Amino acid sequence: MTVSALPPTEFHPYFGTYLSQVGSGTLDQCLENGRLATKSFFENIPEARHNLRYAEGKWTPREILGHLIDSERMFCYRALTIARTDDANLPGFDENLFAANSKAELRTMEDLVDEYTAVRDASIHFFKNLPDETLQRTGMANGHMLSVRAAGFIICGHEQHHRRIITERYLSL
Repeated sequence: MTVSALPPTEFHPYFGTYLSQVGSGTLDQCLENGRLATKSFFENIPEARHNLRYAEGKWTPREILGHLIDSERMFCYRALTIARTDDANLPGFDENLFAANSKAELRTMEDLVDEYTAVRDASIHFFKNLPDETLQRTGMANGHMLSVRAAGFIICGHEQHHRRIITERYLSL
């Protein structure tokens, strides 16, 4: 299944922005392609830009990578909970609070990339071993319907969104 076949009833419209950035591959392919692209992308950001903020209050590239790691863990947790239960009803999470408490600015880009790769590898293993009927299972997350497979595709589109933002607002300065 590709993201274009994902029914809009399986995710909140807010996530349409991320899903529209996902390519035409299967979930497994998109997760793997994203792993390679995102790892390479962050490894190639010049060190002088690792702590850059393009505006007051905006995250640095290191903080964005920390945010991607946290978000992927959250969406995998949501997918896991929905996959394993019949009545999942999960709370939202405050990405700004998570980012402020991650202390990503104290870590090296190399360390963050290593953690990202480990998290993505775990996500790939999780999603690739789910049968179709489990991938289609839905639950509630932050008060809105979410399917297991939509959570996986959101992970893919979310990282593409942030790579684009970094390219446009951090690397083109």
